[in-house]
Amino acid sequence: MAAPMYTIPGSVAAATPAAAAPASNARTVAEVLSQSQVEAVMDELDRDLVGLVPVKQRIRDIAALLVIDKLRIARGLQAQSPSLHMCFTGNPGTGKTTVALRMAEILHRLGYVRKGHLVAVTRDDLVGQYIGHTAPKTKEVLKKAMGGVLFIDEAYYLYKPDNERDYGQEAIEILLQVMENQRDDLVVILAGYKDRMDTFFQSNPGMSSRIAHHLDFPDYSEGELQTIAGKMLAQMNYRFGKGAEAAFAEYLALRLAQPHFANARSVRNALDRARLRQASRLFADRDRELTEADLTTLTPADIRASRHFNGASH
Repeated sequence: MAAPMYTIPGSVAAATPAAAAPASNARTVAEVLSQSQVEAVMDELDRDLVGLVPVKQRIRDIAALLVIDKLRIARGLQAQSPSLHMCFTGNPGTGKTTVALRMAEILHRLGYVRKGHLVAVTRDDLVGQYIGHTAPKTKEVLKKAMGGVLFIDEAYYLYKPDNERDYGQEAIEILLQVMENQRDDLVVILAGYKDRMDTFFQSNPGMSSRIAHHLDFPDYSEGELQTIAGKMLAQMNYRFGKGAEAAFAEYLALRLAQPHFANARSVRNALDRARLRQASRLFADRDRELTEADLTTLTPADIRASRHFNGASH
């Protein structure tokens, strides 16, 4: 018996010739870039994300492919849209979700998706707890994501071969059909740890064959993490006071030696805790008029109060 065909209401059929990109009179790369303003998104990616040079280059390569495909379409040279489903691998806090957001915007500006929004989900958003629950959940998520990008974090949790009563396989089968039959209206990005994603693909060759682009996100170096901290503080209108930047560098060295470090995510958590300590310090001095410098400056003491300096794990 043939598997049922899943079609998401309101979506564009995969049979649409030459993808969903609108007709264009552009004849040069410069004209496509001018019409789409896609370079502004890539420049923003460079500006906002520290490091990740291989990832940024790969995004530019994909954008270049899409620009050239638009010129081919204009010449009548292409009949089928390129496969744009992707896999982002790397440790937590390495920028995967941020890059997925920018990728959605690039695809939208070049006309490959209608809306350019990102729907980020995990297994719990797709897989039900009882018979007949998974298909409606998965199709509802896909309906929301149509016209944009579906980002599935820790996608390997969809597949649990050790549990024969698990419903994740049903979600995978629906995803596979939609990724193939409606790829002109939806781009799926799977994300997670590299070793687990490799195992997932070995167990699900159908999924592996639909992923055209694999991007590996490296961990940040200590210097890059320090730069990220400075950017985060600036966005929150804070700054390191005298000696605080050196104290934070010491903190990073200690924290990197501990388990469960999550790159930029751990940096943000550490800064949030430092802000809490600064607030408690200022709060205790109730009668003093606080200056702008007082309110925006983190001191070495705000950093060194972390239990990591005492050999603890928080």
